[in-house]
Amino acid sequence: MQHTSYIEISKSAYQKNIQFIKEEIGPKTQISIVVKGNAYGHGIENIVPMAEENGIRHFSTFSADEALRVFLSSQNGSEIMIMGMLQDEDLVELILKGISFYVFDFERLEAAANAAKITGNKAKIHVEVETGFHRTGFEWEERKKLVKFFRDHSDYFELKGLCTHYAGAESIANYVRVRNQIKQYKQFKKWFDSQNITFDKYHTACSAATLLYPETKMDMVRLGIASYGFWPTQETYMYRFQSLPDDNKNPLKRLISWKSSVMHVKSVKMGEFIGYGSSYMAPRQMTIALVPIGYGHGFSRILSNQGKVLISGVIVSVVGTVTMNSIAVDVTDLKNVKKGDEVVLIGSQGDSEISVASFGESSQQVNYELLTRLPQDIPRKVVD
Repeated sequence: MQHTSYIEISKSAYQKNIQFIKEEIGPKTQISIVVKGNAYGHGIENIVPMAEENGIRHFSTFSADEALRVFLSSQNGSEIMIMGMLQDEDLVELILKGISFYVFDFERLEAAANAAKITGNKAKIHVEVETGFHRTGFEWEERKKLVKFFRDHSDYFELKGLCTHYAGAESIANYVRVRNQIKQYKQFKKWFDSQNITFDKYHTACSAATLLYPETKMDMVRLGIASYGFWPTQETYMYRFQSLPDDNKNPLKRLISWKSSVMHVKSVKMGEFIGYGSSYMAPRQMTIALVPIGYGHGFSRILSNQGKVLISGVIVSVVGTVTMNSIAVDVTDLKNVKKGDEVVLIGSQGDSEISVASFGESSQQVNYELLTRLPQDIPRKVVD
C-alpha cells in the first residue's frame, strides 16, 4: 500500500554539507551530528549511515530512546551522546552500551555513580555548566562540591566532556549575551584546570556558534541544522555571505524533498464555495486538483488559501481550508492535469522550487519546527 506522500533524502547534498563544514572547522575539531527530533525530520535511520559514509563517528541526541536508535543504526561503533532526557533506570543499559550523557545536576550524577558501581564500568559523562542559557547546567557556586564529588567517585566516571549551550548565537541581538557565556565557560575551564580536573573534549558550539564565533569550535562542534542544509537563520547567512567564495555563495544544500500526487481533478462553477465553510469562493470557472495531504501530515492549517505547491513545474495556490487529510489547489491555468501527477510540497520540479524556508514562512514556522513536525510515518527514502 502506498502512503499519501513521501520524503526523499539526498545523499549528494549531504556529502556537500559535510564537506563544507569540515572545511569550516579544520582537521583538529571533531563533528558530532545532532539527530534529535528524528534527525530534524529526516529520519535517524537514514542519517546515521549517510553520516558514517562521510566519516562522521559521533552523534548527539536529546533523549535515551533516540540514542538507542542511533546505536542500532550505526555500522561503525560511533560514539553517542545524550544531551537531555534519560531516566535513572536507563543508566545501567547506557553505561553497558558505552553511550555517554550529559550531567547537569547532582541527582543525575549520583544516579550515574550508582549505576557505574552496579555495572563495573565507568559512566561516560559530559559535564554541562550554566553560563547564561538558564535551562540546565551546574552553577558556578556548585563548582567546589562538583570537584569533590569527582575526586570521591573517581572510579566511576570517565570525564568525556565539559560543555555548555549558547543562548541565541544565531542572532546579533544576543551578541553580548553570547560573549558573556563564552567568558563564563572559560572561567569554568580555568577553575577545573586549577583543580587538575581535565576532560577528553571541550565543546560548546552549535551550528550558529560554529559559523559565527570561531573560538567556540574547540575540540568538537555539535552540528544540527547546518548539516541538513540550512543556515540557522537568514541573519546568519547574511553575516557570512561576504566571506563565502564567489563561486559557492550557497554551500549548504537542502537534503529533503516532500512529494505527493494528484488524487482527483474537479470543475467548480464561478460563485461556488470550495471546501469547508465559506473561506474561498470561486471567482471564475475553475479546475481544482485534490492532493491527499493535510494538517494531519504536517501541512499546516495556517496555509489555507495561501499555501503553494508545484504541479507540472508551475507554482499553484491552495484554495479553501486545509483539512486533516487533503488540500485543494487551483490548476485552472494548467493543461492536462490528471490523477497521479506528481505534486511537490517542498523541493524542485522543472525550473521552479518551493524551499523549506518559503514553506516555513508561509506557515509561520521556523525551519526547525517545520522539519521536526513532519510525521515519522511518512515514508522516507534516500536518493543520490
